[in-house]
Amino acid sequence: MSFNINLSWSPTDKPVTELQNFCRDHQITFGSGQQIQGSSAPEYKGSDDKVNPEESLLAALASCHMLTFLTIAHLKRLPILSYQDNAYAELGKNSKGQIFISKIVLKPHVEFATEVNEDVLKKMHEKSHNNCFIANSLSNETAFEIKY
Repeated sequence: MSFNINLSWSPTDKPVTELQNFCRDHQITFGSGQQIQGSSAPEYKGSDDKVNPEESLLAALASCHMLTFLTIAHLKRLPILSYQDNAYAELGKNSKGQIFISKIVLKPHVEFATEVNEDVLKKMHEKSHNNCFIANSLSNETAFEIKY
């Protein structure tokens, strides 16, 4: 299995001559044909109305966790009425002194059609995290929390 995107950037008014003065806006086209407008985070001179790489990574992880959780619930025959997550990520420095995503907190709220006890819910989230290939692709220095 493989995946592809097309990323496109070009200068808005003049060629890049100074690091501080170039536009970071770009377009990402996914293999499905969907497009989003991207930029760096505003703290890195990007546009605040466009998706930044840090948000993209967080969205990929939260989506992967949710889809894995939904699969586990389906296999356990536990019908879900809704699933929402208000996840966040923090930057920090790794052991090499490089900036990286140092902490990710998922805060999923799952509404089941039936009663599910806390221990079962915890085990489902742990299994979802352990089987999420996005989570498995991140640094082992990244701290994860799941608050439900």
